Amino acid sequence: METNTNTDTTESEGRAPVARYAELQALVAEMATDFEKFYKDGNKAAGTRVRNAMQALKTFAQTVRTEVQAIKNEGGAPAAKDEQ
Repeated sequence: METNTNTDTTESEGRAPVARYAELQALVAEMATDFEKFYKDGNKAAGTRVRNAMQALKTFAQTVRTEVQAIKNEGGAPAAKDEQ
């Protein structure tokens, strides 16, 4: 939850949030309750949801890595449609 506080500070400094970063934050935020249920309460079903969410995060991370590499190799800035 401290991460969300830090991001709010960064956004208030005048930088527009990047769409992919916002997606990442949403993925991580959705996991919070299941992490708590699993690690604090020992809820095994929540553990399964955590594992599924982590797999989705891994897939998302790979997609972003591929995008970043492609943009870097093209030598240009990312398309404006990603910042909407």
